[in-house]
Amino acid sequence: MEFALSPDQRALQDSVRRSLERACPLERVRAVAATDQPFDRAVWQTLCEIGVPALLVPEAHGGLGLSLLDAALVAEELGRHVAPVPFLGSAVLAPLALREAGSAAQQAEWLPRLARGDCIAGVAIAERVAGARDGAGLQADAGRLNGSALFVLDAAQADVFVVADRSGGLHLVAADAAGLQRAALRSIDATRPLGELVFENVPAQPLPGATPATLARLRSAAWALLAADTLGAGWAMIDQAVAYAKERRQFGRVIGSFQAVKHLCAEMAAGLEPGRALVWYAAHAFDALPDEAELLSAHAKAHLSEAGTFVARTATEVHGGMGITDLLGLHFWFKRIGFNRQVLGGPERLRQHAAQLQDSAAMKETT
Repeated sequence: MEFALSPDQRALQDSVRRSLERACPLERVRAVAATDQPFDRAVWQTLCEIGVPALLVPEAHGGLGLSLLDAALVAEELGRHVAPVPFLGSAVLAPLALREAGSAAQQAEWLPRLARGDCIAGVAIAERVAGARDGAGLQADAGRLNGSALFVLDAAQADVFVVADRSGGLHLVAADAAGLQRAALRSIDATRPLGELVFENVPAQPLPGATPATLARLRSAAWALLAADTLGAGWAMIDQAVAYAKERRQFGRVIGSFQAVKHLCAEMAAGLEPGRALVWYAAHAFDALPDEAELLSAHAKAHLSEAGTFVARTATEVHGGMGITDLLGLHFWFKRIGFNRQVLGGPERLRQHAAQLQDSAAMKETT
């Protein structure tokens, strides 16, 4: 059996890559990271022009109606270019939540706007996905929300929020709703800011079709897309390390000619590239094999988190002292990989979750 990308998928990924090469050079990333801007509107507009926000929106609502694998290919390119755009929350998780659990009226109101990219959606599901810190979490009662949500994706720029309550329900909350307060949370990744939301009797619209299974689907999608982002960021670091090794001279020869440096570069590629098949299959399973998607996405994010961390450290070592300078900019990819590793669950938690899923499946087989 051949498992490969279709010509259309390769064309999509190539289009996104070329667009980002033009619109998102490192100088632009550096400029955004040095300010309080939550994202780069010019880069986002470029992606809107080629339909990135519309990927997962059904065609009936002005979208492209593509699969999560297509979104994973885009995520890989965003990681490769450390693009400061609101992709995971606004273009992936929010459309999925509305598509799978929203009412017809909610879908008609929000999905076309999300597809055009003129509306940004923040997503607050961390407490249900990765465990709640003391005092965090939301309580829903009679159409009102109380509590707090941490590590909210795309929070600073959001016009609307998709939030999860303690029971696993999902709700839509307007960014200007009475009683809602939001604040920025600092993280290591300046290209994708997180936020905190505090709810004091805030009016909310429940997504009527939401169940704990819906939230599990969102979690699977997020894990697969974060793994894809790490794959792209990791390969960007490998490419830069190899290019540097071919140019940097020491003892009268380029350092790439030394066997130790060759081994470092080869080990990075050997450690990262096998994860591509895992990422592709996890994203493919989301639509084609939904019963397997949760386990596969947990393995994908856990594995890419470890492989990406190894690549980030090793690529920096290949650059020597230059690797830790702001001038070189390698730290943007290093921090992006670190962010992907921990947000919505680190590899240890994901492996524990995968083990529980496998134990549950084994018990069902024996009964």
